[in-house]
Amino acid sequence: MIDMRQQVVTGVVPPKLGEALIREEWPSVAATPHAARIGRAVMSNGYLRILAPLTWLLMAPLYFAKILPFVAKRYTLTNRRLMIQRGLKPKSTHEVALADIDEVRVRRDANSAFYRAGTLEIMSKGKVVLTLPGVPEPESFRHAIVNAYKAWVPGRANAPIVPAKAAE
Repeated sequence: MIDMRQQVVTGVVPPKLGEALIREEWPSVAATPHAARIGRAVMSNGYLRILAPLTWLLMAPLYFAKILPFVAKRYTLTNRRLMIQRGLKPKSTHEVALADIDEVRVRRDANSAFYRAGTLEIMSKGKVVLTLPGVPEPESFRHAIVNAYKAWVPGRANAPIVPAKAAE
């Protein structure tokens, strides 16, 4: 049983005392552009809709791969960092500290509107340091990241609001 007195709570416990989960997202099928393109083409074309069940069977492994314990990938935002985690017991494979984030861009492609997903580019010192493909509702996750670094990084609270930029 978890001792709730030891649980770090976002907004209550500062990052210096403990790391707390703010938000977690699982990438959508749009993270694999070729499969997403096929699924979108079949579902968008009236004549090909009869092939939809076959397409679902072809895309099922991609869908279930994202939740399989040994390959599961998720994007995790905490009060200290943003990271890509994998595995049964999630381990960070890529990460960036909130203090290092300068800007968060939303990049959209042909599949973005169909799957309601996009790619987030995390910028630091003029370079893309982390790319999160296939983020469901990317604008919402972008706002969560911006709010997190403004709330938890000293000196960032009064910084001007970073406008959304959709990179083409």
